[in-house]
Amino acid sequence: MNWRAAGIALLVVAPACGSSNGTTPAAVARPALREVSIPDLSRIDPSVQEQVRERHGELTATLARPGATDHDRGMAYGRMAVLLHAAEYYDAAEPGYLNAQALMPTEPRWPYYLSFLYRSRGDTASSMTSLRRVLELMPDHVAALVWLGRAHLEQGEAEQADALFARAQAAAPHTVAALVGLGQTALARREFSRAAATLEQALALDPSAASVHSPLAMAYRGLGDTARAEAHLKQWRNTEILVPDPMRQELDLALEGGLSYELRGVRALEARDFKTAAQLFAQGVERTPGTTALGRSLRHKLGTALYLSGDVPAAVKRFEETVSLAPKDGLDESTAKAHYSLGVIRASEGRSRESIDHLTAAVRYSPTYVEALLVLADVLRLNGRGEESLRRYDEVLRLNPASAEAREGRALALEQLEKEKAR
Repeated sequence: MNWRAAGIALLVVAPACGSSNGTTPAAVARPALREVSIPDLSRIDPSVQEQVRERHGELTATLARPGATDHDRGMAYGRMAVLLHAAEYYDAAEPGYLNAQALMPTEPRWPYYLSFLYRSRGDTASSMTSLRRVLELMPDHVAALVWLGRAHLEQGEAEQADALFARAQAAAPHTVAALVGLGQTALARREFSRAAATLEQALALDPSAASVHSPLAMAYRGLGDTARAEAHLKQWRNTEILVPDPMRQELDLALEGGLSYELRGVRALEARDFKTAAQLFAQGVERTPGTTALGRSLRHKLGTALYLSGDVPAAVKRFEETVSLAPKDGLDESTAKAHYSLGVIRASEGRSRESIDHLTAAVRYSPTYVEALLVLADVLRLNGRGEESLRRYDEVLRLNPASAEAREGRALALEQLEKEKAR
């Protein structure tokens, strides 16, 4: 339902008696609330099903309580909506948010959460409208400014985006997401010097933000500095530019199921708190069967956290557990990543045959897995299998023509083959 089209209906309740001077007192407007019901919960974890039912019981009890205020009812509707939203029941969550927003019109979290719900459903216009409502209530809400700026940028509206990113940067000067937004809008407006300076500032604040290297390369190419552009392209990786967003984190962590623990663990990984990440992923593993995609994802991420903590043997056990639970056929991202991790570890140990087997399996489960293809090509080349490595380098270049590593590896493989022919 598009709430902007439907509107928020108001029920006008007139008092039963008139005033002493014969006029009718001003009508009291109260919102006509939408029904909030429990959807089919069969696709989610039993623990989350129980959590949803308990939350719905709390809502029902609050609505039945004679002394409940609008704030009480709004919070009950909102809490129910958050849980349904986190479980990805978007249609079921929307009426609860709209009720909460109607009952608590000065609370920014409800339009904020609605903005994410609408975006998840592909309704960009409604998402942007909700973000504007948040900013009416909290003009310096940094996350809302960044999200709305990104939405305008995606719409090709660089001028509006630039103003929003500038407000976010003024409110929180060291916010990398705001600086990257400013750099991208400058790039869209062909202001290459400003784009390069701003993006360099963002990268200095967070050197791990490897995805910034791509727009930086574009900025330097616009300035005619091809050497710098190439240098930055070599460092590009597809990383997320995080938005500091405590309100969104509350939404992400609402569930007590495996997905919630995965989200918490990912946030701990992003903060480089590997010990906490491992603990959170382990809790998710306890709640989620390995026969599910989420179960395999949790096990792979647990292995990653253990590896980054320095416990390689424990990490290997988790990666091996993940691949042992893999489907026999078809694509599976977590299985591919676990095979890739094992392939890299075995290569570092000099166990080339095992490494090639794992990397080949990674590509089988994810044929467009560029990193796995590239490492597989390198290991094949280093083990004298030049023809096979060339084929893998060509696959990488087909998927990512800008890959300098693949071009360099391919040249080395050709050189190696020429030497073999000359013998």
